[in-house]
Amino acid sequence: MAVTTAEGTRRVISLRDLTDDDLARLVRRGTEFAADPTAHSRPLSGRVVGVYFSKTSTRTRTAFTTGALRLGAQVIAYGPGDLQLNTGETPGDTARVLGGMLDGLVVRTAGDPEELRLFADTGLAVVNAMSSDEHPTQALADLSTLTARFGAVDNLRVLYVGEGNNTATALALGLSRFPGTRVEFRTPEGYGLPAGLLAEARALARDRGGRIAERHDMDDLPERVDVVYTTRWQTTGTTKPDPDWRRGFEPFRVDGDLMGRWPGALFLHDLPAHRGEEVTAEVLDGPSSIAFEQARFKLYSAMAVLEWVMADR
Repeated sequence: MAVTTAEGTRRVISLRDLTDDDLARLVRRGTEFAADPTAHSRPLSGRVVGVYFSKTSTRTRTAFTTGALRLGAQVIAYGPGDLQLNTGETPGDTARVLGGMLDGLVVRTAGDPEELRLFADTGLAVVNAMSSDEHPTQALADLSTLTARFGAVDNLRVLYVGEGNNTATALALGLSRFPGTRVEFRTPEGYGLPAGLLAEARALARDRGGRIAERHDMDDLPERVDVVYTTRWQTTGTTKPDPDWRRGFEPFRVDGDLMGRWPGALFLHDLPAHRGEEVTAEVLDGPSSIAFEQARFKLYSAMAVLEWVMADR
């Protein structure tokens, strides 16, 4: 069963909170909204959604705000300096206050994602819009994008190039749930996926006839690749302790030569992009790139998530 709060309210704090059926439903609903953003009857009419971002955001914050409004909700936006958390109020006390006033809360934080469960425990429908260890709604948008393009996620071959950050962990947890998917993570030494999560994703994939692998070089790349995916080398809201870290990332740039290995492969990027670093402009703006289509799917996926966590409350 889906993970719920004491009041039966759903939440999406991690993709682990979703059953396979939940995940498939949200991905499918995202594609339905992409085909027709008006395919609903304003199911959140009369609801109030808080959108709290303690870190910068363009796509995710806009997607959830727009999505909530289109579904009929009213929105209260909180910036990084707006809540009394900044003056020493505990997350638990803030959660109790917001839980008594709001119906749902979308949160981006660089802190411990377990703090989000304090909000969910008050009865709020809580959505993790990115935390330090996982970006679940990005993965949902990615999976909907792939479904719209390929017809299904099953049996896709994905090459992820770059840092094993919160986007990568969510992608591993998401793709590993679909039968037959094969995902190759190529990450710089010292910047790979967390070992425990990688083992978890490998087990999920193995149970479904798929495969998750990771290497720290760009040698012996797969013969078949349907999708090449990368993210910023400098993850939003983080810094790297090694001042010379860029040297280790250089071999992991996605350029025309790399994409030329698989002429039919699509290129994905969660954005924002730094042209010339993790990806060249010729790739990002080229015919294989669907990065900006992928960005639009963040809205459709946000609508699917908000509808799912709140509409039945």
